[in-house]
Formats: sequence, C-alpha cells, structure tokens
Amino acid sequence: MNLLAIDTATEQFSAAVAADRGMWFFGADAGPYHSEILMDSIDILMQKAALRPEDLSGVVCMGGPGSFTGLRIGFSLAKGLALSLGIPFAAIPSLDCMAWPFSSWPGIVIPVIDAKRKAFFCALYRNGKQLGPVMDTGSAEIACAITAALSPLADNETPEQALLIGPGAQMLYEQLPGSALIRPGKGLRRGNAETLLEIARETRVFDKGTVDYFSGPEYIRKSDAELNSFVPVKS
Repeated sequence: MNLLAIDTATEQFSAAVAADRGMWFFGADAGPYHSEILMDSIDILMQKAALRPEDLSGVVCMGGPGSFTGLRIGFSLAKGLALSLGIPFAAIPSLDCMAWPFSSWPGIVIPVIDAKRKAFFCALYRNGKQLGPVMDTGSAEIACAITAALSPLADNETPEQALLIGPGAQMLYEQLPGSALIRPGKGLRRGNAETLLEIARETRVFDKGTVDYFSGPEYIRKSDAELNSFVPVKS
C-alpha cells in the first residue's frame, strides 16, 4: 500500500510516505506553525516517492490527545484527502503511537505530552498494552500511578523500572520525586509519522471494514475557548 502519515499532535511535526520502494520522512520542531509547513512537506515527500495523490491507498494521522489546533489541522487534511480520493482514513491514539516502539521494554512505559496548566496527558503501558485510562493530571498524581503500577518483586530480583517517553517526558521527570526506578528516554523531540505507518501496516488498520469519516480527535479536555465561553449570570 502507498500510505501517507501525518503527525500534528505536538510541537514535533512530522509526515511520512510509504511506497513499495521505500519510505520518506520529514520532521521539524514546528511549534504552533504546523499549517505553514504541512502541505509543502507532503508535496516534497510525494515527489521523492514518485507518487501522485491518486496513487495513495490510505491516510493515517494522530488521533489525540495533543494540541487542539494541531490535531484539528492534521484531521482536516487527512480526512479531506481521504474523502476527495475515495480512500480509507484512520486515526491512531497519540499515546498508543508513542508507546509502540517501546513494547519490548521490560517495565512500565509512560508516553507524556505537556498539557499545559501544570498538567500532562499520559498513560501507562506494559508490553505494549495500556494499563489504565488516559490521564490529564499533575505530576503528583502521575507519580502515585507509577508507584502503584510497578510490580513488587522479591529481594533477589531486579526491580521493575518506569520509562518516560514523548515530548513532555523530560519536563515531567524534573517534577517527579527522585527515584532510581523512573528515568526519561532519549531522543524525545521527534515526530511519530514513521510509527504511524508501522502501526497501520502491522495492524492492517485499513482492513477492518467501514471507515468513520466523521470521527474527530480525542481531546481529553475542553479547549480554552470552550472553558472561557461560560459567562456567569449576575444576580
């Protein structure tokens, strides 16, 4: 399959194209400027892959949580392309995507996104399986969740460790109480478009029948505009 992947969930923008003869990737620390580089980067990738839009077999993007604006941009383009070309569209949960490359880690993996307001989007994984719901909370609550999830071992066994990954990992690590059982991963500031392609191929996500073109991002929390739209009535 010729696939296009779009990752606009965080400041680390990335896009990737996969074809029979190879894979092409572009990533940038884009901040809030995804819309300014998205189309140009995809055009360049498609040219390098010698593909036309009508050659694509499917489009996949990050499903959230993440940046409200970034997710909307990624979803709009991915679904617009899919609808106009009559090809499948799929969204992969952001934290699932970040945790995927670490499925063989012998402990707990915690993908982390800075959710602002002194909070983080994160979830706990073991052997590639999510252990509980996605959290939108502060470092103290996350530390308690990690401690509760780490497996108790006998005195002569190596303690299980927790690995923080994702763009918010270093920030969260600096806010957690010191522990030899928790450490941040390396190479955190990188987009996940390549992993989106890998997941789409390995899980055969486009073979699952009907495609929901009307789905939207998983925001977890309300946007600032929604939170600020409430005006109390004066008595």
